Amino acid sequence: MMSILTETYTLNNGINIPQVGFGTWQIPNGDVAYRAVSEALAAGYRHIDTALVYGNEKSVGRAIANSGIPRSELFVTTKLPAQTKDRVGVVDAFNRSLDNLDMPYVDLYLIHAPWPWSMPGVRYDKQNLVAWDMMQRFYDDHQARAIGVSNFDDHDLANIIDHGDLKPAVDQIQYYIGATEPINAGFAQNNDVLVEAYSPLATGGLLDNADLRPFADKYGVSIAQLALRFVLQNGVLPLPKATSAAHIQANTQLDFEISADDMAKLNAMPDFSPDGAHNKTQR
Repeated sequence: MMSILTETYTLNNGINIPQVGFGTWQIPNGDVAYRAVSEALAAGYRHIDTALVYGNEKSVGRAIANSGIPRSELFVTTKLPAQTKDRVGVVDAFNRSLDNLDMPYVDLYLIHAPWPWSMPGVRYDKQNLVAWDMMQRFYDDHQARAIGVSNFDDHDLANIIDHGDLKPAVDQIQYYIGATEPINAGFAQNNDVLVEAYSPLATGGLLDNADLRPFADKYGVSIAQLALRFVLQNGVLPLPKATSAAHIQANTQLDFEISADDMAKLNAMPDFSPDGAHNKTQR
């Protein structure tokens, strides 16, 4: 197993989280998700990220159950749907996830977004605190070993930090070379909240980028490997998604070091995303 997959960050509640996770966004339920997660576990991943709205929790849970790996050696994340912010809805969604995954607990439970997907940027401060209060109960009951948020900007994160009884352990945001959300990521890191990077390859948008090729060639790695190592060296946890065994394996080969000079150049890169489409709170 590559050492990067056994190295961990320590969350602000003291538990360890593997430094690289396997993302399952856009991987369809059924054989595709089952095979992808099975391949990831065989390749050494011990951190799997899913969500109720991905619709693939059952396949993720089945792959984990059939892997033969003790549950205690795995870190599993799932998420509360973005539009669900009332007490009854939060409990129902959490129980559905546990049932889908066929697990008595998850390692990390996240509010998927601070607003419904159709209303990015609209403030739901009071409603998020209602959801957070219920999630704290899951934490207190040991049904979630840590709780956190996703797609939260500095305002939304401050709302939880200032008014919740428990500080979020994680803020999972879109983050890749050219789009590092310096305001939001910086606020999280300054408040001891781990930043997780979804779409660390810009949903594939970085993979054929000519500006990144010289950097990858310099280190003898692929652009994907360069992009993931970049995330790690910024103290952020990448969640690469892949479905082919070759790509899943390649994404684990991250035991190299990008120089400080090259990191500075990469951190200054413009956004290469093909459409540049982000929610308005990404900054």
